Order: sequence, then structure tokens, then C-alpha cells
Amino acid sequence: MAEEPTLHLVCGKIAAGKSTLCRRLAASPEAVLISEDRWMASLFEPELRTVEDYTRYSARLRAAMGEHVEDLLRAGLSVVLDFPANTIANRKWMRGLFENTGAAHQLHYLKISDATCRARLQKRNADGGHEFQVTDEAFDRITGYFAPPTPEEGFNVIVYSED
Repeated sequence: MAEEPTLHLVCGKIAAGKSTLCRRLAASPEAVLISEDRWMASLFEPELRTVEDYTRYSARLRAAMGEHVEDLLRAGLSVVLDFPANTIANRKWMRGLFENTGAAHQLHYLKISDATCRARLQKRNADGGHEFQVTDEAFDRITGYFAPPTPEEGFNVIVYSED
């Protein structure tokens, strides 16, 4: 018997390891990976120049993907949503996806220090294998919006830390 369809969400700063974890989670049977970075690069790369550009196009992508994610969950598939669950507003949208379908959920929180994330980001930028290059300035700016999940939000949280 197949496992209950589950929406897997990831929360963590840039270069915390969200996409790496998502690929591992999606390796399980009957799971589909949906990567924001892959879709954003394919659809909007020439237009993505600022944090404001990212915010605008990410909202468009969420609007387009929401019903698709719900359809996959209703079809019995688990979805690994490699979109950052880094703000209360993003998590509210994600909550709607599993609540609308009755699917289970897990919020994977990568609790990784800024220093570790910066080191990983610099290596990732140097390797050139990621869809986007992120400067230290952009890291600081985007990290300023980061809000870790709280118990009051009511998510099933799994914490991964450096300890």
C-alpha cells in the first residue's frame, strides 16, 4: 500500500541545503520534485536582476503552480516543493495547498548558521552549477526577510541543524 500523499516543504536560508534535501526526499517512490529555481530560470531568467524581480516572478510562479501541486496531491503523489518556506506569507500559501487537498505535510527546517550558508554560497557561486549567482549583498538582503517557523503556525516541523 502506498504512503499517504505528503507535501514536503523546506525552510532555510540561501545555501542552507534545501535543494539537496529536496532531491533526497524526492527519491522516494511516488514523489514529485517541483523546483522554484529550475522553473524561474527557465521562464524568467533574463528578467531576474533584483530582489524585487524575484519577488514579482516568484508570486506569478506560485499562482501558476498552486493548482498543479494540489492536483498531484489529490492524485496520490507526494510533492517535494523546493520553494522557500522562509516567510510567514509563503508558508500561508503552502498551508493552503495541503489543507485544500487533505494531504499530510512536513516542514523541513534547515537551521544553519549564516557563516555556513555564506561559505556554501561562495563555493556554489565558484562552481557555477546553480541556476543563479547570489552576491553577499543579496544574501544579506534576502536573509533579512527570513522568519523561522514558530509553533503557533501549527506545522509538522522536522529540524536539521549543524549540531
